[in-house]
This record gives sequence, C-alpha cells and structure tokens, in this order.
Amino acid sequence: MNASRPPHGNFINYLLALVAIFSLNFILPRMMPGDPLHAIYGDEALVAMTPQMEAYLTEKFALNQPWSSQFTAYASGLLQGDLGYSYYYKDQVSTVIMGALPWTLLLAGLALIIATILGTALGIESGYRRGRPLDRGLIASLMFLSGFPDFFVGILLLLIFGVCLGVAPLSGATTPYSGATGLAYALDVAHHLILPLSALVLVQLGGIYLLTRNTMVSVLKERFIMTARAKGCSDSRIRYEHAGRNSLLPVVTATGMRLPQIITGALFIEIVFSYPGVGSLLSSSLDARDYPLIQGILLLVTVAVLTANLGVDLLYRRLDPRVRYAH
Repeated sequence: MNASRPPHGNFINYLLALVAIFSLNFILPRMMPGDPLHAIYGDEALVAMTPQMEAYLTEKFALNQPWSSQFTAYASGLLQGDLGYSYYYKDQVSTVIMGALPWTLLLAGLALIIATILGTALGIESGYRRGRPLDRGLIASLMFLSGFPDFFVGILLLLIFGVCLGVAPLSGATTPYSGATGLAYALDVAHHLILPLSALVLVQLGGIYLLTRNTMVSVLKERFIMTARAKGCSDSRIRYEHAGRNSLLPVVTATGMRLPQIITGALFIEIVFSYPGVGSLLSSSLDARDYPLIQGILLLVTVAVLTANLGVDLLYRRLDPRVRYAH
C-alpha cells in the first residue's frame, strides 16, 4: 500500500542542511586556536587594521562574549544581510558580492539554459536515430569535449579566437570607457560573453545529451510507443510528444545535480577570461587572504545550490505526481 509522503518533507530537509551550514560557518573559525578575530579575519588583515576597527569588530560580533551571545549577533547579522567587512575592498562583504553576482548569474544562467535545451534536443534526435551516422558522430564529439575541464576548453577558445584570430575580446565583460548604452551596450556584453559562455556550454553539453539519449532509447522500447505507432501517429509526434516528453524527467533531476558543476565551472571560467564575476572576486580574495569575503562567497554559493536543488525537487513533483508517493 502506498503511503503519501509529506509535501513539506523536502523543504524541512533543506532547511536543516541550511542550518547546519550556517552553524559550521559560525563554529569552525571559533574552534581554531587563538583569538577568534584572528581566525575570522586572518593575521594579514589585523596588521593593517586600526585598534579602533579591531575594537569595533570585537564589539559588533560579541567576540568577547559567550558563544550564545556571539551566535545571536551572527544570526542577527545574517538576517540583515551582513556577511562581514572586506578589508581588501574596504566595504561590506554583501555589497562587494552583489557588485559581481549579476555577471556570474548571467554566465551560469545562460549556460544552464542553453546546455539543457541544446543537450535535450540533440539527445532526443540522437536517441531516435540510434546507430545512424548522426548518432555516432554526436556521441564521439560530445563525449570528447566533455572529457576536458571547463577552464582548459576556455583557454583553447581564448587562444584560438582571441589571440590567433582576434575575433573575440581577451578579457572583461565590457569594453572599458566605451560609453555604450542601450543596444550597443547589450551587444558589447554579448561580444565579451560569447567565449566564456561557449566554453561552459561545450563541457556541460555532453552529460545532458547522453542522459537524454539513453533515456530516449529506453522509452522507445515501451509499449505505449508501439501503441502510438499502431494508431498511425506521425514520427515527429512520437519523437517529441510521446517519447521526448517522457525523457524529460531524468533531465530535470540531472539539471539540479549538475548545477554545482556549472557554478564551479563558471568560477574557473571567470578567472581564465578575467570576467568580473564571483569567480574573479574569489580569486582576488584568496590572494589577499580576505577571509570574510571568502567565507561570504562560499556561503552564498552553498545557499544557491541548496535553493536550486529544492526548486528542482518541487518541479519534479509537479512534472510527475508519482514521486509524491513512496512504497
């Protein structure tokens, strides 16, 4: 007999994971030997920090108080969007991250959408033509590309199209001091985006394509496909409406599972192309030992991955009501 699974079960699981992440983010620096302020900000920061700033931070985060008071101050700061102070950029961590986040969202979001749509379409076509030249060619080429890291493909594209051919910019997200606005600005952004976006899509495409193809091959053996053929349904209708639609559920799940790879890939790609996103920001903060900024970026990435996975779980339940029940 099937028992209905609580609809809020997934949300509670993700909420517990989020609480665990926030708790570790609070506990780990304070478990390190020495002064908590040194553990959180690093010795390099305290060399340049004035006594007034040190006293202010100690009082603000209640570092001279018991852990319960410190956690209250920490949680209160998080609820207000206060992730700390970046001594390298001399600004609030949240403000620094928000300045770079739109570029990363643009790159990773477009890569996710394009790779999913293109990989699904190619997988459906390849699975429907299993064993034909198109199928063999797609498998060989996409599996070859997916075997390379994101940053390696980015370096190759940069050398070929940026250095040798000179048809794409070598770095940045816009042309400095161009003064472009409106459509000209959008075209300039797209011109700078095309190489890092292509590198990210090419590497992510193979996994989505292969999953869709294999699912398509399995679905085409189902009895309802034979029934559709017997009823005289056209090839295009069988391919997309019957087989293709039933191949989407694993793709939705895989998209959520691949999201961390796309985000980490985008961070590396941004470093290769000097793209002004969170990846370049993380690289700068690592070089400067800006611990509050590093901590804020990693916390943001973790929360984004958890939120996206929760959204995929909820979407999966919408697409297939059968997953609402467990044996």
